[in-house]
Amino acid sequence: EHVVDTDLSLLSSGELLDGFAAMEREIRVRHERLLRWIAEMDRRGLAAELGYKDLVGVLKDRVHWDPSVSKAKLRRARLLTHRLGQSGAEIEPELPATAEALAEGELTEEHVDAIARAMKNVPADATPDKTAFVERQLAEFGRTFEPGSIRDFGKKIIYRMFQNDPEPDEKDPAPPSDQLIARMERGRCRGSFDLGPETGAKLLGALDPLAKPRPTGPDGPDTRTYAERQGDAFAELINLVLRADVLPEHGGETVTLAVTVSYDDLAAKTGHAVLDNQEHIPVKQLRKLACEAGVIPIVMGSRSQPLNVGRKARLFNTGLRRALVARDRGCAFPGCNRPPRHCEGHHITPWFEGGKTSLHNGVLLCRRHHDLIHQSDWEVKLRNGIPYFIPPAFLDPLRQPRRNPLHMVS
Repeated sequence: EHVVDTDLSLLSSGELLDGFAAMEREIRVRHERLLRWIAEMDRRGLAAELGYKDLVGVLKDRVHWDPSVSKAKLRRARLLTHRLGQSGAEIEPELPATAEALAEGELTEEHVDAIARAMKNVPADATPDKTAFVERQLAEFGRTFEPGSIRDFGKKIIYRMFQNDPEPDEKDPAPPSDQLIARMERGRCRGSFDLGPETGAKLLGALDPLAKPRPTGPDGPDTRTYAERQGDAFAELINLVLRADVLPEHGGETVTLAVTVSYDDLAAKTGHAVLDNQEHIPVKQLRKLACEAGVIPIVMGSRSQPLNVGRKARLFNTGLRRALVARDRGCAFPGCNRPPRHCEGHHITPWFEGGKTSLHNGVLLCRRHHDLIHQSDWEVKLRNGIPYFIPPAFLDPLRQPRRNPLHMVS
């Protein structure tokens, strides 16, 4: 239904969103038709017929498109439609499932670009059936998720499809060793490092929880630059190593400590905690290092810490968090690719409503989606131990449950 002449201020929020979605769908369908027109002009050699070098020049003069726009649309048109080969034989489109979804208004041209980029990772010697299967899966995924998520989904599905293929005969070259150069210059320690992926991931995971912006306090908001926050985090990391022989770990597990502290002292933010090397640190410092906010239980080593921490613990402890990471493998919200170190535990049944801090009442969420769950009508349910997300009615009137395929493992 066309609402061009409608006074938008008279529409309800639902009508405004529905009208927008209907127009967007119509635009997508028209884009698909436009690409078919471009493909036909390209197929019949319209540019040469009119005396032009290529179709880009025709479109520049006829509809005043920038060459970059014309080239992008011509590339998409060739991917989505039949074309003639050098022998004159008709060649099937490279992305037929994508073309079908675009014609139905389910995808955007940005989806087409993302799917085309993902398909470049399919091995050159893959069978046509496997190639077609991957493209169908990507197109189906795009019907639900934004183009930016297609890259990660494509990597995962292509890996699953071809991980058991024979290894090449050539041996991979040995990875370069980790390197670090540090020296004192004019009262400052300067240097550089070149780390492999495993060591680099460990370093970034250790720095990440320590480099978060400080909450606004009496001194105002945290005005440190990103580089300054990273530098302060690195300094704190060194202090932790020297003081306690332990390192910070990924998100929620901001530091792995074996400490003993009474619950009353911890709740009152007074007294001291005792490290396993018998060093005393103020409870206030322990709270800052071990968690960001709220009440935590007595923190102990991973072997003696239960997974279900009971009613006295509001935050997910180390052992339980590791169980959440093993199950969810990152933010569980549909389409989100944030890794575990950027996630925190969420109580499906709120803690203050009696929900337990347990694996069966927890799910990993990044901060943005954690806020969304609390502030919107999205709901989380567990089915056979797997988190599913139920969208608000304005997104899906049927409220069909969704899960995140980006972190699924075969």
